[in-house]
Amino acid sequence: MGQARQQLVLEVFTGGDYVPDLNWTPDQHLYDLAEQLKRAPSLKPLRVTVLTGSDSWPWRVQEHFWSEVMALIADCPIPVSFETHRSRSFYSPWGITPFLETFPDLRLTADLSHWCVVSERLMSPDLAPIQAIAPRVDHVHARVGHAQGPSVGHPFAPEWQQALDAHAACWRLFRQTRSSLSQGPFTITPEFGPDGYLPQLPFTAQPVADLLEINTRMAHWLRQDLLW
Repeated sequence: MGQARQQLVLEVFTGGDYVPDLNWTPDQHLYDLAEQLKRAPSLKPLRVTVLTGSDSWPWRVQEHFWSEVMALIADCPIPVSFETHRSRSFYSPWGITPFLETFPDLRLTADLSHWCVVSERLMSPDLAPIQAIAPRVDHVHARVGHAQGPSVGHPFAPEWQQALDAHAACWRLFRQTRSSLSQGPFTITPEFGPDGYLPQLPFTAQPVADLLEINTRMAHWLRQDLLW
């Protein structure tokens, strides 16, 4: 947008913060999401990516909640996808199958860095959950995680080559496996960030790398070497 001439991918979350307040009920999440989706078209986004639900709910609550969510977005004029994010309903690769089976119209924003942390292993295209979500992914958050954290210090440092390769292989699969239900163009956002993700040096709290340089280099690499 603006001088950067970038289209907006709008991100919204329910529950009061990126980690939802455990006191919020499913109905409060639904109301919050409905109100934000009403306002979204005025911003003219390319798509909306949503963090909602809670990892603390049992399946009977999840099933009812997501039935209401899918009905809510049915008339939304903007493509909507839901992120694989820690603390949310889709926090774990091993728990995604019931959602995919129950809600065939569910579209996803894949942030595999969260699944790396939750499962304590790198994601790869041969894993059943990655194959299962591949036709559902419309948007990707391109941050590189590892088995012990949601962000490497620098994705192009040689010590993180294995992690970068694993993420890139999954991203390629997502782009190649989109289904007829895909909404809008396949989009991807470099998402290395300062809010607890980018590692810091001890005592000084200085970031171990330049955030703008990382995201700019990742965007260039995605355009030139990975997707196009």
